[in-house]
Amino acid sequence: MREKLKIYRLVPLAAPDDPNWQNAPPHGEVVVRARTAGDARLVASDAELDFTEIDASPAEGNSTDMASAFRNEKLYTVIEDESGRYEADGRRGVVGGRVRTDNIISTQL
Repeated sequence: MREKLKIYRLVPLAAPDDPNWQNAPPHGEVVVRARTAGDARLVASDAELDFTEIDASPAEGNSTDMASAFRNEKLYTVIEDESGRYEADGRRGVVGGRVRTDNIISTQL
């Protein structure tokens, strides 16, 4: 039996000049198919580039996942989307918007 997923919108909450954006670039609104609102944050952050995928140094621990703007409640709010614009059936993942991949800069030129 396939798990029941929902559609969530991750919407920027902070002003463009908010200093919290220094550590993570804004992506604009992103729509995901996920289990819960918390899972929606994970789905969106998983779509970002992680330092382990390029030759950059980690900001903390073994991954930069925790530095994602999507995980910061001061930067993004999560809203369940019941509009029907997106099908809830399907795989867990990003279904709308654009997740930037320039959130980490390579050390090679």
